[in-house]
Amino acid sequence: MADFNKILDAGDVDGGIINVVVEIPTGSNHKIEWNRHLACFELDRVEPIAFAKPCNYGFIPQTLDEDGDELDALIITEQPLTTGIFLKAKVIGVMKFVDDGEVDDKVIVVPADDRNNGNAYNSLDDLPPQLIKQLEFHFSHYKDLKKPGSTVVEGFFDANTAKEVIKESQKRWTEQ
Repeated sequence: MADFNKILDAGDVDGGIINVVVEIPTGSNHKIEWNRHLACFELDRVEPIAFAKPCNYGFIPQTLDEDGDELDALIITEQPLTTGIFLKAKVIGVMKFVDDGEVDDKVIVVPADDRNNGNAYNSLDDLPPQLIKQLEFHFSHYKDLKKPGSTVVEGFFDANTAKEVIKESQKRWTEQ
């Protein structure tokens, strides 16, 4: 029998398989955000089409990053994912990121059970170098039309660093 009182959590952080909720599909210029106070998704703004997301974008449940929002996740798939679904995802790294002076890191994940790609992505080194460049470019410039220079990509780091970022965010969640 299903336990309807169970709430989606971050998953098995130590094991590297976490839960991620999709907010924005690949290719969308709609800035959709989870509003935890209203328990629904909302359209925050429409970005210029030139700054459509280069990958699916979401968050890790029951986490808070230093900016006060749920910890973000960049979900690498061949096709866009639908807003509102969640997936079991394999942690492969983290993009350290600062937005308007606030830490706003992005954990990089792939579907945990991606049989079509033979689970080919196990670390950042497995990703196409062009994709890493696209992620860095996008997040370095997507606010340039409104506030140039307000975002900084500090670098890309391995899965162990990503797990530490997640654990720190889980701690902030429980302390709120």
